[in-house]
Amino acid sequence: TRRFTNMSKYFDAYRIDHVLGFFRIWEIPVHAVHGLLGQFQPSLGLTVAEIERYGLHWDEGFMTKPFITDWVLDRWFGEKSGYVRETFLNHTHDDCYEMKPEFDTQRKVEAYFNAKADSDGLEKDDTEMRDTLYALISNVLFLRDHKDKNKFHPRISSQLDPCYETLWDKDKNSYNTLYNDYFYRRNNQYWYCEAMKKLPRLIDATRMLVCAEDLGMVPDCVPWVMNELKILSLEIQNMPKETNLRFGNLSHNPYRSVCTISSHDTATMRMWWDEDWEQAQAYYRDCLYRGDAAPHPMPGWLARDIIFRHLACPSMLCILTLQDWLATDEKLRLADAEAERINIPANPKHYWRYRMHLNLEDLLAADDFTHTLQGMIKETQR
Repeated sequence: TRRFTNMSKYFDAYRIDHVLGFFRIWEIPVHAVHGLLGQFQPSLGLTVAEIERYGLHWDEGFMTKPFITDWVLDRWFGEKSGYVRETFLNHTHDDCYEMKPEFDTQRKVEAYFNAKADSDGLEKDDTEMRDTLYALISNVLFLRDHKDKNKFHPRISSQLDPCYETLWDKDKNSYNTLYNDYFYRRNNQYWYCEAMKKLPRLIDATRMLVCAEDLGMVPDCVPWVMNELKILSLEIQNMPKETNLRFGNLSHNPYRSVCTISSHDTATMRMWWDEDWEQAQAYYRDCLYRGDAAPHPMPGWLARDIIFRHLACPSMLCILTLQDWLATDEKLRLADAEAERINIPANPKHYWRYRMHLNLEDLLAADDFTHTLQGMIKETQR
């Protein structure tokens, strides 16, 4: 509280990064390398009886252990599948296998390849095999609860893996219903109570305006809390909250929100435009209502059009990164759009790289740029 009180002497508003962490966190076991084997903490795991009420017959061996068969190995490892069988797997029955005890966790696989790197170095094929073995180990439908061995959690994104593909259509429908209930509804009241233990203390500490980054897998309880505590949401058009939309409708932004185009953790507007031409064309057609081919790289006039539409939306605040503002002026912006990226969260070696390439005197002397910004701000009454 004292820290927030002191901050309020200098700031009128602050942003809570990843507000979902006040509801629950993603807990990854020590034996895992990547996050697919994690589970929300706290969360309400499912009992076997609850799982079966969704119409699924519980088979612990099939549902909680890596699904490894000949067709999975042939698809994922190709001509190296024989080597994988011999080196990393034990045959169990028919065309099914299990990981050898010395390779039955992702950390054990990691240690094996680290030792190989120290002695012989790793080739590209080695790193691809290592990463595919990680995926093989996470090829499960359910994870056992970290604290209660009698409860289980559906593995996140499991519908993309062979363990799901092998289910009958009826079982896929049952699993999808269970999956959606678990991730979006089951824990709502529980997580609401968790957030209300913590967030009100921050909100009540000062009179500063509170904004929050509420993107990602957002359960229904998040807007309940944010509305109750009058916290501004974050609205990014190409990351819509409505699951049935490809792009958000700017005119539907709630007043109590912050509108932006990119953030410190995402590609800038220019980068996003060029990384997927089909997506850019869809945006050009559906959001900007233009029938011709979308231009690449993004010209300054197009950046101005997109920014103007964001400034004109109903959000209380429209806060854009410097890189996106500079995109409107082809003389001022960096020639290399890739150099605009601030942070890549998935890459520990790429963080907070961006440095402004202009000094303040150059920026102040850029009259055309300044007048363009002033005009857009005045016309949209920002």
